[in-house]
Amino acid sequence: MLHSLAAQVSAYSTLIQSRADWEYVGVYADEAETGTKDSRPEFQRLIADCRAGLIDMVITKSISRFARNTVTLLETVRELKELGICVYFDEQNIYTDSSDGELMLTILASYAQEESRSASENQKWKIRKDYNEGKPSNYMSIYGYDYNAGELIVIPEEAKVVQMIFADYLSGLGMNSIMKKLIRFGIPTKCGGQWTENTVCSILKNEKFTGDLCLQKGFIVDHITKRHKKNKGELPKYYIEDNHPAIIDKVTFDAVQAERARRAARINRPKEFTFNEFSGIISCGQCGANFRRKVNNAGTKYAKVTWACATYTNRGKDECNVKRIPEEILKTKCAEALELAEYDPEKFTANINAITVPSDGILVFTFRDNTELALTWENPSRRESWTDEMKQAARERALERRRKNG
Repeated sequence: MLHSLAAQVSAYSTLIQSRADWEYVGVYADEAETGTKDSRPEFQRLIADCRAGLIDMVITKSISRFARNTVTLLETVRELKELGICVYFDEQNIYTDSSDGELMLTILASYAQEESRSASENQKWKIRKDYNEGKPSNYMSIYGYDYNAGELIVIPEEAKVVQMIFADYLSGLGMNSIMKKLIRFGIPTKCGGQWTENTVCSILKNEKFTGDLCLQKGFIVDHITKRHKKNKGELPKYYIEDNHPAIIDKVTFDAVQAERARRAARINRPKEFTFNEFSGIISCGQCGANFRRKVNNAGTKYAKVTWACATYTNRGKDECNVKRIPEEILKTKCAEALELAEYDPEKFTANINAITVPSDGILVFTFRDNTELALTWENPSRRESWTDEMKQAARERALERRRKNG
């Protein structure tokens, strides 16, 4: 409790400053953080200051406030002891520099850890009892709903966005395209941030939009690490139908899940790695992202390889509008930069450290000796780049489409 913390801070500050032989260094207090968390920022700051020689003695209210993990407690106390720092536990009246200090600490810390485990198990029992009765264990934040007094209430404006996402996915749009559309329309997420593919995916697979509720999708592994793990059958799940007003009908929801499975089966086939000498070398001068290799019409004689900014690829031209660079042009310009008659990947790797694309049509080469060279490039027009064979193939594809369409 924060008022209790304030009282403790005041009491110990007064105690330390009342001693003429002590110098008050300060207070290290983690608000609303349990003694089981090794990553407590104030606790870590205390240890860092001890290591820096700023502290000679640490006063703490109790063992459980210092650490409920016996191993962590003893390791920390021993480290501080080696640094010549005594820790005083007020509630237990233990000084770590005394002869029996560590023995008492071991016994009492084990008790504190067991107390923490027991409290954790009691809390888990309560949560699972609530799940069994169809009650969520804590506050829920779901796009499209407001959670108030244990009830999910539809927010009409957000519900329309959810319906648009489901409709767009069934119409053939991918998660990336839906994400870009939401960003383009200036629609914020539930927390006011920007949409990502994962956010779109979480909406498409969330059964709560049908009015149902699946509880215990995840769980805390143990009371010491507090690590959260996805429930893959280790614990029972609780499914409550018609728990709250639906935004998406179940027929639409099931259709989206079937489409997700279909696309996943198509995409998740074994892929060949496309890393080559350019991977991780080309960066965008406008947004800082790396360029990635893109292959269109892979496996056909019409395959075309380009390098594109990852931001442009993932988030659209509104975020970064740097054009793609055909790989053949990239190789030609690399040969020009190295003054070679033709491109040589080994010489490229040996001499070029990085390529930056500050804007369309410009490549800045950084050599291994840190010198730079800027070259311009121009993408030939579609008409000029087409061979007679490519034109004939395009005619044949157009005729085939007409025949199929009647």
